[in-house]
Amino acid sequence: MEPQPFIRAYRPADRADVAHVCVSTADEGGDSRALYPDEELMPSLFAEPYCHLEPELAFVLDDGSGRVVGYIVGTADTDVFVRAFRDKWIPRVADRYPAPTAPPGTPSEQMIALLHTPERMLVPELADHPAHLHIDLLPDFQRRGHGRALMSTFLAALYDRGVPAVHLGMVTANVAARAFYDRLGFHEIDVPDPGPLTYLGRSTAVRSTAPGAAPTIP
Repeated sequence: MEPQPFIRAYRPADRADVAHVCVSTADEGGDSRALYPDEELMPSLFAEPYCHLEPELAFVLDDGSGRVVGYIVGTADTDVFVRAFRDKWIPRVADRYPAPTAPPGTPSEQMIALLHTPERMLVPELADHPAHLHIDLLPDFQRRGHGRALMSTFLAALYDRGVPAVHLGMVTANVAARAFYDRLGFHEIDVPDPGPLTYLGRSTAVRSTAPGAAPTIP
């Protein structure tokens, strides 16, 4: 029988696979290597800090052979995460990505500037949605229900911690991602001057259809 993908907790040995998924999807859902040639850069912003700082909220899609082909990561409390990012994560990567001394001129320089300004995540309009997340799947594993299953797992973990709601920021131009989030019950949150992003949020409530069944999104 062919191995079947399944969701499990992140393990440190998954680091390279998670980074590969991030790089393969970081340009509006597509491969980002042409835009960000340093393959460590995007994972250093959008995947690895979550796995390092809040590994209990990092879940991966295993293809059945041990290879990670998707993930969902995030934080239960954005305020706390931003402080940890500043105090614990930036010192780990600052030698590779020093703080900019001039306005950024390339896409990579713009990302490095974001790396050094985690306080950008503190948006007052998102206060009622204290958690936030990032989710990515390799193209061959999209549109097969795995994204919904990853989201259900993550929302259930937040709900069990008493977190009422979650938000995310997505590139507005990524219409496929917006359609995915709409199907999962996310709604737009009005944020003044959001730049290239749209902010979405939803309750963490999920349901189980039977005792012992995996949580599902209503």
